[in-house]
Amino acid sequence: MPTVSVVTLAKGRPAHLRNVLRGLERQTQKPADFVVAVMQDAPYDLPEVGFPVRQIHVQSTELPLAAARNRGVAASSGEAIAFLDVDCIPTPGFVAEYAQGLSALDGLLMGEVLHLPEHATLNDWDYDDLARVAEKHSDRRGPPASGIEICTDYRCFWSLNFAMSRATFEETGGFDERYVGYGGEDTDFGKILDQRDIPIAWMKGALAYHQYHPHHMPPIQHLDSVVRNAELFEAKWGYRTMGHWLYAFKVMGLIDDTPDRPIRILRRPDAADLALTGQQSHQPYTNSASVIRHLEARARETQAEPA
Repeated sequence: MPTVSVVTLAKGRPAHLRNVLRGLERQTQKPADFVVAVMQDAPYDLPEVGFPVRQIHVQSTELPLAAARNRGVAASSGEAIAFLDVDCIPTPGFVAEYAQGLSALDGLLMGEVLHLPEHATLNDWDYDDLARVAEKHSDRRGPPASGIEICTDYRCFWSLNFAMSRATFEETGGFDERYVGYGGEDTDFGKILDQRDIPIAWMKGALAYHQYHPHHMPPIQHLDSVVRNAELFEAKWGYRTMGHWLYAFKVMGLIDDTPDRPIRILRRPDAADLALTGQQSHQPYTNSASVIRHLEARARETQAEPA
């Protein structure tokens, strides 16, 4: 089976990153190395572990997610690369299961993700504790019952937890670094794979636990980069991506996304928008679908009111 490097992108969240490293220390197959693409000025203070840890600095005024993934691969040594978000704790079989999966399918494999509530990792956690409280995301399909299942729609690609062989990743040319800030770079990469007939698949195993942190869905705090990257995707492929987020922005009155015209930002998100889209402390995750349902119901009630 191939050796596997693990690549993480990090800005802030030092406690989350230490939990990732703690999970990697418990692997049944040690990673070839752990590369942290650091998207902040200062490196992290990390403990010594039984495998190489490399921190590489990726400079940008905004989140350079595409460039950081490419730099992480370039700095790693494994025959395969497992990409794991900084807020995801790998279970002990994570590396070995990706190695086994990539031996069976030369493509992009997506491992399992379960979401943790607030405080789940504050104390000296163990995996049994995490398993008891973790939840599946209602907007994401689960893994197959066993083995590997090919996805026939490239838009299923979710960059939270995935792996590829180094050779296949390099064959694609990597992520398009013109995508800067949040949104779109992963869908673009999925489209590249689709164009090259490189399979995208879910797999049973390679489970990671997503750690709680407050965020917004749809990501209104990243309004500008979502709009900009949606237009870049359209210029490249002929249509827009992130349609569910753009639709939510439109219903909220944030944008005008009339087809065949540049997307116009009509106003900035206000406190009410942030309250509507923000994750609550009792939620292990937020989702755009519930926000869109709320907005649509509110719009119907407004239309039904007598003039």
